[in-house]
Amino acid sequence: MGRPAQRRSGRARTDPGAQRRRPPRPSEEGLIPVLAGVAREVDGAVQRPPTRPAVRTKFQVVALLVREERDRVRADGALTPSQRTQQLKRLDGVATLLAKIAARDTSLLQLLADDARVSDAARSFKATVMRAGGLEPPEEPEPAPPTAPEPGAEKRVVPRSVISRRLANPFLAPDFEAAAERTAARARRLAGWELLEPLFRSFEYAGPGAPACMPLPEGGPVFAPPGRELMPHQAQVVAAAAGGHRTFLLADEPGLGKTAQALLAAQAADAFPLLVVVPNVVKANWAHEVGMWTPLRRATVVHGDGERVDAFADVVIVNYELLDRHVGWLGDLGFRGMVVDEAHFIKNKGSQRSQHVLALSERIRARTARPLLMALTGTPLINDIEDFRAIWQLLGWIDDTKPLGRLMTALEDTGLTPADPGFYAAARTSVIDMGIVRRRKVDVAADIPARRVADLPVELDGAVGRSLRAAEAALAQRLVSRYRSAVEARTDDAVADGIDVALARRVAAAELKDSSSKAGGENVFTMVRRIGQAKAGLAADYAAQLARNVGKVVFFAKHVDVMDQAEQTFADRGIRYASIRGDQTPKAREKNIAAFTNDPDVQVAVCSLLAAGVGLNLQVASNLVLAELSWTDAEQTQAIDRVHRIGQAEPVTAWRIIAAQTIDAKIAELIDSKSGLAARALDGARDEDVSSSTDVQLEALVGLLTDALAAEGVD
Repeated sequence: MGRPAQRRSGRARTDPGAQRRRPPRPSEEGLIPVLAGVAREVDGAVQRPPTRPAVRTKFQVVALLVREERDRVRADGALTPSQRTQQLKRLDGVATLLAKIAARDTSLLQLLADDARVSDAARSFKATVMRAGGLEPPEEPEPAPPTAPEPGAEKRVVPRSVISRRLANPFLAPDFEAAAERTAARARRLAGWELLEPLFRSFEYAGPGAPACMPLPEGGPVFAPPGRELMPHQAQVVAAAAGGHRTFLLADEPGLGKTAQALLAAQAADAFPLLVVVPNVVKANWAHEVGMWTPLRRATVVHGDGERVDAFADVVIVNYELLDRHVGWLGDLGFRGMVVDEAHFIKNKGSQRSQHVLALSERIRARTARPLLMALTGTPLINDIEDFRAIWQLLGWIDDTKPLGRLMTALEDTGLTPADPGFYAAARTSVIDMGIVRRRKVDVAADIPARRVADLPVELDGAVGRSLRAAEAALAQRLVSRYRSAVEARTDDAVADGIDVALARRVAAAELKDSSSKAGGENVFTMVRRIGQAKAGLAADYAAQLARNVGKVVFFAKHVDVMDQAEQTFADRGIRYASIRGDQTPKAREKNIAAFTNDPDVQVAVCSLLAAGVGLNLQVASNLVLAELSWTDAEQTQAIDRVHRIGQAEPVTAWRIIAAQTIDAKIAELIDSKSGLAARALDGARDEDVSSSTDVQLEALVGLLTDALAAEGVD
């Protein structure tokens, strides 16, 4: 008795004379005509913008009930097939009207998302509509107990700059093409087949000489900034991005310029803002490379809680260790591209950092159609292929259970199944064509110099970094005080216009003389020593990455404590090393050299820059790390020549670790400039003198003094 009354009361609102009409037909009874009526109301309201909250609520409720009613009709065993078909057809009519409504106001689509919030008002209106359709709404479940916060949520921060960006641009326009991109290809012939394991195994079954690199264009537009030139192998990846390719597993060996390729690919694909996730040791270097290769783009580096982050920058650089604090706002910023450096760091999908990286990638792909996604790693593809499961998921090639999108389409197009003999070769090619790029130094030897020094800036954070910067500032202030005292003590009437460079040089020479004679006190020598100690862990960390990526690496340091710290790092990571020091007996020295040269499991030679800088042949490696700077180019060159010798088959790269924003960077510049003078002298330019270590020490102090004077306004 109650239900008919409810239906009559529902119709009475729009048709007071309903009671005098003929009895309702079966097609006019039930929930569907009520849904159709409400949908028509919403349609009329949306044609008179703006769409009010009450209208949005009605739209969401009708959509939810259409979905639920369709499921109920399909499961209703009391309906005949023709009745079921008729009911579903009528529901499709309501759904079609909803689609037309959403086309007029696309913001309504947000209400249909799986995670869209259903308000209390929507739940109340849903119950009203169900009763009007003759259904009794289910009882509301007891409110769920508050869930435990996501692990690490208490650490999350939102920097002030990010809040400012949100206020400046509160509406992040959705990319509707992204929905089509997220639609996985439908498995037809391969439905029901387990495909992920065969895909991984296809790399293990590949025979010698099987290609490990996608086809790349030979040429294309040049995206390098003026004054810089891309090597041919680098230009190929950039041209592929310019041609529309958007996912890359860039697995070139270290030294082949993966950073430049990634940045210029982002430039070609207009993938800004760009998120770059990197190990801590290369964070500063990425910011430096952004300035070199994309000078019109602004980079910001995330430190600590992000107090100094610039949320309006084009490139946001964050290290893995900070993701737990910043993953929230990073996922909402609206990135159009993501680069993950040393991507093998996420091989353990159960780790928190891997989950954060994969979550960020998913959020970028969810709202941006065809974003640029690049995973950078030097690890050979055929080793530990399971490590690439997370990387393929990062790139959107697979999920936890199956291939996705273009990869599934490519596998379908092979016409083969895992039971067919040719499937593995075809599957491997399909994966490689998704964007795997692997070149070795020997493959592109003509592109790169036979020997080069690559500077790797690192930032010294924490108390050690603050202490060093304070000591450098104190040294600069001491030099300024000496300079000003000398100016005031002049007895002549000469007045220097701006900085008196000759006087600055005399002041620096006096400081250098005092530094050499004093046993204690903070001076240029103790400061450089402390910088070397502070860099030791970062330098060893990078050497460990190189050892994983390319095999044998030579690690050079000047001081025993730096070598000790590096060896402890290698031991902690399970990396076998050989130690070559000045206090060893000749027999022990030869034993360690032989171990590094002949034993494939000994990956690193930890060498004293002075004791091992001459007389050794370590050409079994082609990469070396210079953890501490020399005072002369000659010492540095001697160390590099232990690897760059006659018989070396590969180009040699010396990775020089530089402490950014310290006197270390000035010393590196001076060594490089003095090396040019030395070369000209050796080539016969007798008017040039070969520089000494004293020259570099003196010029470093002069530079420190003149920079401090300029900062105080002395021109």
